[in-house]
Amino acid sequence: MNAVLLEQVCKSFGRVHAVDNLSVQVPTGSIYGFLGPNGAGKTTTLRMIMNIIRPDSGRIEIFKDGLIEKVKTRIGYMPEERGLYRKMTVSKILAYLAVLKGVPSEKVSASVSRCLQQIQLSSWADKKVEDLSRGMHQKLQFAVAVINEPELLIFDEPFSGLDPLNQELLKNIILEMRSEGRTIIFSTHVMHEAEKLCDCILLINKGKTILDGNLARIRSRYRSRAVCVEAQGSTDFIERLPIVTKVQTQQNQLEITLTEDADPQDLLEALVQKVRVQKFEVKVPSLHEIFVNSVGADNVQDS
Repeated sequence: MNAVLLEQVCKSFGRVHAVDNLSVQVPTGSIYGFLGPNGAGKTTTLRMIMNIIRPDSGRIEIFKDGLIEKVKTRIGYMPEERGLYRKMTVSKILAYLAVLKGVPSEKVSASVSRCLQQIQLSSWADKKVEDLSRGMHQKLQFAVAVINEPELLIFDEPFSGLDPLNQELLKNIILEMRSEGRTIIFSTHVMHEAEKLCDCILLINKGKTILDGNLARIRSRYRSRAVCVEAQGSTDFIERLPIVTKVQTQQNQLEITLTEDADPQDLLEALVQKVRVQKFEVKVPSLHEIFVNSVGADNVQDS
């Protein structure tokens, strides 16, 4: 069953085709990454799913019930922009929005306490929103999105402005929500975030689909030309092999880049004739490498 379905969705702003004939199926219980460089159409797509803006054409279906108006209490949304009331305290803004999101009044206090503890802001409960740092504000917006324990979570650049510790905190919460059977969609242009979290990805550029589907299967389609080797003996001969284009030393091992048509088994055969091979591993291409190869290095904003 799909939590979200988009079929041939298009959206233009004047002459700019922000989203161009986009189709995607988000399975229930998965973490789906919407990836791409800045300006690729990720935020526009999420806003159309949330019905903040309407597509020019195509169809969007959520939980097989149609548009978001029918299922909005089952969805949590965290926009990229900060939009919380700055003069309210942290606990009061959470309580206020919990009521708006359908949390029963007798459960609001417990829900607020649970969320603040989860995002490690309990000691800031009585502080005003304007007193929070950028990272704290980001975590509070995350809490607003999850306060009603929705089935579907949509996060737009959720890790922006967070230090590494708080990035890990939110990632662990997201993984826990997936283990509970919830569906998570999040956008990012930072590939290593998606690589750690996503079951599936949608890679878009200039509004068009570049890659879509299960991350493991996508990675298996891309052949890496890099091989990691640990060996005993002199390895100076390796860089002179005709199938080798580059040799880099990394700690106690070599990273060897082969020519486009080279077979890694030919390298292994050449090695065992001259050195004792302790490790030989053909590198699986990273999502960053796939991204650069698919979109082009000129479009990469971060990695």
